[in-house]
Amino acid sequence: MDWTRGAREEPGYWLTRFLVLRLLGLVYLVAFLCLADQLLPLLGSRGLLPIPLFLRQVAEEAGSASAGFRQVPTLFWLDDSDRFLQAAAWSGVVLSIPVLLGFANGLLMAVLWALYMSFVHVGQDWYSFGWEIQLLETGFLAIFLCAPLDARPFPRRPPPREIIWLLRWLAFRIMLGAGLIKLRGDSCWRHLTCLYYHYETQPIPNPVSRWLHFMPHRFNRLSVLFNHLTELVAPWFVFGPRPARLAAGVLMTVFQMFLIVSGNLSFLNWLTVVPVLACFDDAFLARLLPAWLVGASLRAEEVARPSRAQQAMAGGVAALVAVLSVAPVSNLLSGHQVMNTSFDPLDLVNTYGAFGSVGRERDEIIFEGTNDAVPDDAADWRPYEFKCKPGDPMRRPCVISPYHYRLDWLMWFAAMSEPQAYPWSLHLVWKLLHNDPATLSLLANDPFPGAPPRFIRALLYRYHFAPPGDPSGAWWTRERLGTWLPPLSANDRRLTSFLEGHGWRTSED
Repeated sequence: MDWTRGAREEPGYWLTRFLVLRLLGLVYLVAFLCLADQLLPLLGSRGLLPIPLFLRQVAEEAGSASAGFRQVPTLFWLDDSDRFLQAAAWSGVVLSIPVLLGFANGLLMAVLWALYMSFVHVGQDWYSFGWEIQLLETGFLAIFLCAPLDARPFPRRPPPREIIWLLRWLAFRIMLGAGLIKLRGDSCWRHLTCLYYHYETQPIPNPVSRWLHFMPHRFNRLSVLFNHLTELVAPWFVFGPRPARLAAGVLMTVFQMFLIVSGNLSFLNWLTVVPVLACFDDAFLARLLPAWLVGASLRAEEVARPSRAQQAMAGGVAALVAVLSVAPVSNLLSGHQVMNTSFDPLDLVNTYGAFGSVGRERDEIIFEGTNDAVPDDAADWRPYEFKCKPGDPMRRPCVISPYHYRLDWLMWFAAMSEPQAYPWSLHLVWKLLHNDPATLSLLANDPFPGAPPRFIRALLYRYHFAPPGDPSGAWWTRERLGTWLPPLSANDRRLTSFLEGHGWRTSED
């Protein structure tokens, strides 16, 4: 057998499909595990942003539940109870496992897509990140990449070439959108200086981030050039001649692997590799993968039979994507480009982008509680530590990617603004004033076991990486900037009125 397929004029995409689906299965598994772990404290009926309250508000604004469904398509119009939400999240976990192990078909991928879409559409602030709609678009294409019912790793039906091209089109828009938003956004990308700051000010740094932050400026300027090469030049070759396409795929994959190492960017970069894999054909992948796997793909190809129905579906999807691509392409061409936006209610074809602006300073909100009667600076204030975001300067940054602590990420955004812009932060204070077990499960510690504190406040600090080898062993240095939230108690009428105005409970009934 010619396992390298070197002599074939048109290499197949059996191994490509195999890898695309396995990696997508991993991303789905992580995404649903994040849901199952954090669902109730964030979105449950007693969560920080409850889904039942959100759906009621949508129905009231739309005029009815059916009109609300057209605006916000989700399965949870049928049942928004905590039990049903948990069942949906854990179903996603269970169904992702066979995909990761190599068993996927169109029906299974459609169920995973519908489940995750249902959560994204009701996830509110917690699901406002670009990779959520990116997973939905990728997952939708994967439905038609598979055989409709045959779940074997190498089924009887060949991979539809139209879907391979649509995955390349997705990779093109992801990379080029990210590159253009940088050039049009922050001037430091044009001056090649953004990486002087990015590693320190990104949402959730890891230990490697500090090492990269203290690299010579020449290294960081060259890294920005590499970023521009990968995001602005390489995407154009995904539709080019085979050698150029393979080179573009390698370049974009290496770039995503570097981003994975350089910080905790959730599953974004892992997910971005999925459509990039469509740049590689079997002749290329056969040189990298085990012989038994290559042999299995060749045996499947020899007995494969195309399906007219599957080809028709693939053609229909290509036509749909072409029509829905008009708005994203117009956005890419616009001087007022927006990033991470959907133009259709099912998030089928979207526009993407990342780090259009880079912060020069890192500010962090530190929540503290006290049992003292007078909540002034002389009181005994004890800090709440988050699971991953910087807090105690002595604590080593975490390594968590591709997992995602959603509250930690939103605290990064909140530190750039005021509490009014993030109302859930006041709801968080209320929960801490009552030692709510679900909310405390989102944090790394409970400074007041057994009984809640009398007061909670939030201070704003400016953080900088401590140089490697600092004698104190600290990872960070920090200075206090001021108060982000004044001391609040459970019976503070300002707090309870604010919560009631948003429809949140102010009793434990």
